Amino acid sequence: MIFKQRRPYILLCLIALAGTLTGCATPKGGDTKYLATRPIEVAPVKNNTGSIYQAGTSLALFEDIKAKRVGDILTIVLDERTNAEKTADTTVDKSSETGIGVPKLFGQVVPEMENSLSAGHKFETEGDSKQSNKLEGSITVTVARVLSNGNLVVQGEKWITINHGEEFIRIRGVVRPMDIGSDNSVSSTKVADAQILYSGKGTLARANKPGWLTEFFLSPLMPF
Repeated sequence: MIFKQRRPYILLCLIALAGTLTGCATPKGGDTKYLATRPIEVAPVKNNTGSIYQAGTSLALFEDIKAKRVGDILTIVLDERTNAEKTADTTVDKSSETGIGVPKLFGQVVPEMENSLSAGHKFETEGDSKQSNKLEGSITVTVARVLSNGNLVVQGEKWITINHGEEFIRIRGVVRPMDIGSDNSVSSTKVADAQILYSGKGTLARANKPGWLTEFFLSPLMPF
C-alpha cells in the first residue's frame, strides 16, 4: 500500500533524472558572438538568351585569395607571449609613549599613582608575483563585417574533443587588409581589439580546478 502511494513520486524522480542525464549528454553549442558568418547570398540572375555575355558571370583575372568580403575566411596565426612581474614591499612602524608624574593628593605626594603608558604598532608585508603566457597555433575565422575604412571585423572558434574533454579557442577582432599575407593569413599580434579565449571542459579541466574548500581559503572571505 505504501509503495502504491509513493509510486507517482518515484516515477517523477525517474523522469527528472532521465532529463538531467539527457541534458548532460547533449553537447553545448558555441558562443553566438563567435559563430561563423555566412556570405551574403546573391539572387540568381536570369539569363539573357539574346546575348553572348551574361550578367553576373564575370571573373577577375588577377584577383588574389585575400579575405575582403563578409563571409570570406581568414587564417589567424596565433603567436601570443606575455610576461608580467609585480613586487610590493610595505613597512609601517608607529609608536607612542605617555608618562604621568608623581601626583599630589591633599598636599601629600602619592608615589603609588605614578604611571606611564606606551604603545607600538608595526606592519610589514612583502609580495612578489610573476606570470607568463604563451599561445601558439592557428585558427581560421570568417569576416563578420566590413567597416567604412575597409578594415575587417573577424570572428571564429575551434573545438577539439580529446578523451572525454573539450578544448576550444575563440577569437574576435579587427584586421587591416594590408596586414593580410599572400597566403591569406595574418598574425594575431596585428589583430586590433583582439579578444582571445582559450579554455576547456571535461575531466582534464576539472582536474586543474581547485575544490570548493580550497577556493574558500583563497578567497577574500578568508579573514587570515
